[in-house]
Amino acid sequence: MGLTARIRTRDGWAVSHAVVTVTDMTGAQVLRLEADAEGAVRDANPLAPGAYTVIVTAVGYAPAAASAIVTASGRAEVGTVTLARQGGTELPPPGPWTVDPAHSTVAAVAQHLGISSVHGRFTHFSGSIEIAPDDITKSRVEAVIRADSIDTGNGMRDDHLKSADFLDVEKYPEITYRSTGLTAAGSDRWTVHGELGMHGVVRPVDLDLAYLGTGADPWGGTRAAFRATAELHRDDFAMNYNQVVQAGIAAIGTTLKVELDVQAVQGESLPLG
Repeated sequence: MGLTARIRTRDGWAVSHAVVTVTDMTGAQVLRLEADAEGAVRDANPLAPGAYTVIVTAVGYAPAAASAIVTASGRAEVGTVTLARQGGTELPPPGPWTVDPAHSTVAAVAQHLGISSVHGRFTHFSGSIEIAPDDITKSRVEAVIRADSIDTGNGMRDDHLKSADFLDVEKYPEITYRSTGLTAAGSDRWTVHGELGMHGVVRPVDLDLAYLGTGADPWGGTRAAFRATAELHRDDFAMNYNQVVQAGIAAIGTTLKVELDVQAVQGESLPLG
């Protein structure tokens, strides 16, 4: 066995797309390998005894270098090379994630009578996230919200919002969102470009997304937290009801601020229980 190494993030996740380049003391390249799905690098060909430099690169990470001494056996055990994400913020490991509705919130705020705010939330929804391994901007997000789960704390108002004047939940029972791309807006912030389907209309809607971190949960899983906001105009979705009260002020404003607090569990499904 020649060279062996493991490539990891600071959080211990494998960097499967890392490239390892080995140079001798003159700077000449003697070996170039790509890490496997587990972030491991193995080469069966023995190296000539001597000192070498191991350079590790990966898209989205700052390069790292390590020294390796090859003995007469031709083996070089580099050990673990840790890569830091460019910008200093680690991201969730790639692969599928499932939104946990029990620990997530889909909320909206609208003006009422032009002087106060109405706060509402949807209580039934599901979603999935796919973190791309090589380029975070190729990640995907999908969500489905049950329109009749709107809750503003006022039953009469909720019934009106579910009616044909607004969401028309009998005709359009689901609100959907599917991302079409991501654009970096900082080390831990992105603009999610996507299409929102609501009230029979599909419109492009961008989400301002912040990544809050990743950690273990008490049930043996791994969770990632995100916060996202967006601004919607209900006229864009053919919800033109605009009852006018005194002084010509609309009872419910046409602009909605959407606020999402999301916890996602690593994997394609939520844990039982």
